[in-house]
Amino acid sequence: MSSAVPGQFTLVLHSHLPWLANHGRWPVGEEWLYQSWAHSYQPLYAMLRRLAADGYTDQLSLGITPVLAAQLDDPHCAASMYEWLADWQLRAVEAAMDDDRDRIALGHREFRAAKAALEDFETHWRHGGSSQIRGLLDSGVFELLGGPLAHPFQPLLDPRLRRLSLREGLADAALRWGHRPTGIWAPECAYTPGMEAEYAAAGVGHFMVDGPTLRGDTALGRPVAGSDVVAFGRDLTVSYRVWSPKSGYPGHAAYRDFHTYDHRTGFKPVRVTGKNVPGEAKKPYLPEATAAVVDKHVDDFVACVRERLIAESERIGRPALVVAGFDTELFGHWWHEGPAWLEKVLRTLPQAGVSVGTLASARAGGYVGEPVELGDSSWGSGKDWRVWEGPQVEHLVQLNSEVTATALDSLDKRGEHRDPGHRDPVADQILRETLLTVQSDWPFMVSKDTAAGYAQDRAYKHAHATREICAAADAGRDNRAGELAAGWRRADNLFGALDARRLPDRHGGDGGRR
Repeated sequence: MSSAVPGQFTLVLHSHLPWLANHGRWPVGEEWLYQSWAHSYQPLYAMLRRLAADGYTDQLSLGITPVLAAQLDDPHCAASMYEWLADWQLRAVEAAMDDDRDRIALGHREFRAAKAALEDFETHWRHGGSSQIRGLLDSGVFELLGGPLAHPFQPLLDPRLRRLSLREGLADAALRWGHRPTGIWAPECAYTPGMEAEYAAAGVGHFMVDGPTLRGDTALGRPVAGSDVVAFGRDLTVSYRVWSPKSGYPGHAAYRDFHTYDHRTGFKPVRVTGKNVPGEAKKPYLPEATAAVVDKHVDDFVACVRERLIAESERIGRPALVVAGFDTELFGHWWHEGPAWLEKVLRTLPQAGVSVGTLASARAGGYVGEPVELGDSSWGSGKDWRVWEGPQVEHLVQLNSEVTATALDSLDKRGEHRDPGHRDPVADQILRETLLTVQSDWPFMVSKDTAAGYAQDRAYKHAHATREICAAADAGRDNRAGELAAGWRRADNLFGALDARRLPDRHGGDGGRR
């Protein structure tokens, strides 16, 4: 046991995928969901169950976006995930029957992994994710962070949709898990002045920004613009130790390489080997060689956290806060050894004299400094909005603006004549498709050239759905509008509680609150 250091360390994970169900399978589509589910979400929740069973509490702040939660609870996704796991096991059997010695070893290894994943899925996931998430929340092992419906880039979103999306996202969490989040990981850590007032109105008391948004001074949370809403910033000195745009632990030569596939099996058979080594020259992956490397990286990270807490506490003259934030999918999906590293870190930190807590416990513990004025920002390239509104995505910015205007105009017209006592499935689907059009994922994927074609297709597909329902509705073709809404609802079967009657009106009224 090391001597205690001042302050608190907080790990924040952001779990998110866009809506993928019924929109393609391979190479981009539902396969992305099932890979992340098997390699990140299953190991993460298994770790949380073990920690909870051992009496650990307040171990991390975990963001789960409503659009991901919808997929983890969706019957189609659950059934397809079960089939995907079974297929994983069958592919492993085929590999184990090969003539190549390395592929045989790979098959045996993947069979054991698939078997364990199937058993875990049958035990904990067959009826969706909500039941275990609710139980883990009740145990106190993590703090839940919520977010707006469909993960929009909020600063560029129409204020009416922005307020609705946030309120409905928080209500969705309460409906699924019996916990209404008081903290959020804002999509893309995006902020523009004034959003803190919307957060306060929705009951959000704290949110995440990137370190540069707080000008690098992340040692304390900061109330924003005279409000009681606290912004917590990622400490990049610590966070980039794990993963940065250029380096981090997952790039170690011994770890499993993410990008290189064995095309006969679909498995990943090689290790990183070296930064500039082409796939065909990479060496076979040896799991037994990674344990010592994981331990080395655990020790390095824990030492870094200790040093940072000591240095920051000395700098500000009081116990400091260090926040490390990552996408959940880094652990397991991108970095195969990440889940093992993560659990060892959480178990080692207290032994090293580091107090571990959540953003909520940091706020309750007084890790809050003086108020601050924040500017436009995100955690994307340049820490500004270029990824979501730069020249390469001007067409999507224009698309979002036009579709939003079309939808709101149509919804306002329907609102003038609707029966306030009954839901309007046409209006609900217009709203649903509009929110799916403006997901932040589509411009991100285009800007980063990661499945850009798929992202553009998805944005234009949801835009088309919105427009054709609106056109039929505006023309008074109610039967046709209803048929179109029902057809798109079969594909985009999420957010069943979304009610267009709660859309704030054009005069500033907030609609029906939840």
